[in-house]
Amino acid sequence: MKPKNYRELLTDVLNEEEMKLLPRSFDIIGDIAIVEVNPKLKDKARLIGSAIINFHKNVRSVYMKASPIEGTYRVRRLVHIAGEFKRKTIHVEYGLRFLVNIERVYFSPRLSWEHRRVALQVKDGETVIDMFAGVGPFAIHIASLRKAIVYAIDINPYAYKCMKTNIRLNLKLLKGIVIPINADARYVANYMSNLADRVIMNLPQKAHEFVPYALRFLKHKGGVLHFYTFKSNASSMEDLISKFKDIVLSNNREVIKILCVRKVREVAPRRWQVVIDALIR
Repeated sequence: MKPKNYRELLTDVLNEEEMKLLPRSFDIIGDIAIVEVNPKLKDKARLIGSAIINFHKNVRSVYMKASPIEGTYRVRRLVHIAGEFKRKTIHVEYGLRFLVNIERVYFSPRLSWEHRRVALQVKDGETVIDMFAGVGPFAIHIASLRKAIVYAIDINPYAYKCMKTNIRLNLKLLKGIVIPINADARYVANYMSNLADRVIMNLPQKAHEFVPYALRFLKHKGGVLHFYTFKSNASSMEDLISKFKDIVLSNNREVIKILCVRKVREVAPRRWQVVIDALIR
């Protein structure tokens, strides 16, 4: 009988307690799988990686997480545990292709629907600032759907290099324009104020620190801010919204309307990435 998942391939290899510790999900970026292995199963990591490759025929390489996402470039250390030793892959979202170097750039395949959700809100003629663009998924999704100008900023030179490649990979599908910028968004805000109809700030671990710069990008008449942050089960959505409104108000702006508040994805047990879409005046 064909196995239902990769875990069933390990039932004759691992004992009952070890089976309970197996990860039930993992990220697949292009043809590379990235899995979080319980410390108690570290000596079985290669077996787990081989099982993933045997079950998922589109996966050619498996890496194990060796650190949290950290540093200015938002990357994590990875350990190769199975398949080909490769770091670059092409990931496809809604027919768009993205070159990703898994060790040098931040990219989450779990944000695929979020990339599209935001892009669908953009109107033709808008100017958009993506403050933490990575390899360009938000920007390229937007430009594929709308005749908009998107300034895609990222401080990581490797992400910037991938983003330029991704613009070329998808050029025939783009209705709008993506302008990649390799710089600190705080610095760019000094030169591109009063420009944007919409600002995307997907840096949840430090989002509150960057709100003043996001507001500087927005046109004086106002616009939409897509604000990403983290939420634990101990905090409420109302608390997050209240804190966000206070920061906006302290920077001489005002939240006119909360357009959307939603959980984007679970990043750890009882911890979520959430987004607040807000209309700012």
